[in-house]
Amino acid sequence: MIKVGLNIGNSKISCAVLEIIENKKCKLLSCESYPSKILKKNLITNFDELLNEIRSLINESEKKSQTKINSINLNIPTFESISKYYDSEIEILNNEISELDIKKAINKSDYFSINEDYYELYNNIYGYILDNNFLSNSPIGSYGQYLKILFYKISIPYKIINSYKNIINKLNIKVDNLVPSPLSSALAVLSEDEKTIGSICIDLGHSNTSISIFENNNFIYGDSVLVGSNNITNDIARGVSTTIDSAERLKTLYSSLISAPSDEYEIIEVPIISGENDKFVQINRLKINSIVKPRVEETLEMIWQKLKQNNLHKKQIKNVVLTGGGSQLEGISQYAELIFSSNVRIGYPKEVLSSQEVLKNSSFADVIGSSMFDPDIFLDKIIEKQGKKQKKQGFNGFFNWLDQYI
Repeated sequence: MIKVGLNIGNSKISCAVLEIIENKKCKLLSCESYPSKILKKNLITNFDELLNEIRSLINESEKKSQTKINSINLNIPTFESISKYYDSEIEILNNEISELDIKKAINKSDYFSINEDYYELYNNIYGYILDNNFLSNSPIGSYGQYLKILFYKISIPYKIINSYKNIINKLNIKVDNLVPSPLSSALAVLSEDEKTIGSICIDLGHSNTSISIFENNNFIYGDSVLVGSNNITNDIARGVSTTIDSAERLKTLYSSLISAPSDEYEIIEVPIISGENDKFVQINRLKINSIVKPRVEETLEMIWQKLKQNNLHKKQIKNVVLTGGGSQLEGISQYAELIFSSNVRIGYPKEVLSSQEVLKNSSFADVIGSSMFDPDIFLDKIIEKQGKKQKKQGFNGFFNWLDQYI
């Protein structure tokens, strides 16, 4: 089976083609990327130009993978998303819990509620509470007095979904799944053990930074902030009055988040913006680091505040994985350890996919993770797809579904 992930980003568009073998192992057939600056803060500035770029990318991906691309998993940013935790409780009266009980609790919840302005990008059960005891798996067959089901939902404005879908429809390609960007990155870099014991995955992208949290092998949180590695580049350009290209080079080659005594004496020649050509100024490495550190600290602190706003800091998750282009900054893992008081590592796409050099580049985590996404893994077995589809048919279809189980 062939699965394709497509990411339409602010600095690049990328496409990953994956083959799922019978034993469920994955093989990466191709991973192509084109630079693109048509999106500004995830807003399309030139529809036709972006359409042509994606068409060329798809064609190149088909050639490299020797596969016809008819459908994709589309990576969707979550910068305007709304996260919602909700629950539903029923009384069991010390009887055996059945599948019917679970379905009644789901019917009683907000699972099937409709918002005309927001699209449900993700909506699933992440846990159960049986008589004040938390369970990560279904309690069917157990006995208890009260059962509560815990849900997590991510919603984003329809205007964002429609903009992306409009492009894909012009290409006559089917969208199989819309995948939240934070979840995509986590799927590519987190191990099964990390998803089980609890891990925070932070993707430091070009224009935004996304965060996802897994616990007990369940996806329990995903969000993003509109600050990325491009902000660091712009800060350097302003701070030393140099060009954007030069600032990017300084960031990549010389910036570090861990200070050293030699930084003050390491002199770098930097072209400055002026009316004269070939005019340079000398700065030391300490100057660059003094610009980079506050921006990285601000970004990581914003992520930490997201955790606190949702009371997720109380979970005391002690494993953080950094990925995305910004994770390549020297010393960032040690710096993140101080902020999150956790073990931190740099995450690359899983080696089991392929031996290709692309897997050593964490910038492709989001698009590779999109191609790996399987909705059946995240849809609780109790929630039947038929019920979800009938919701879209209006109230008659919804009540017909209820009649099956009540």
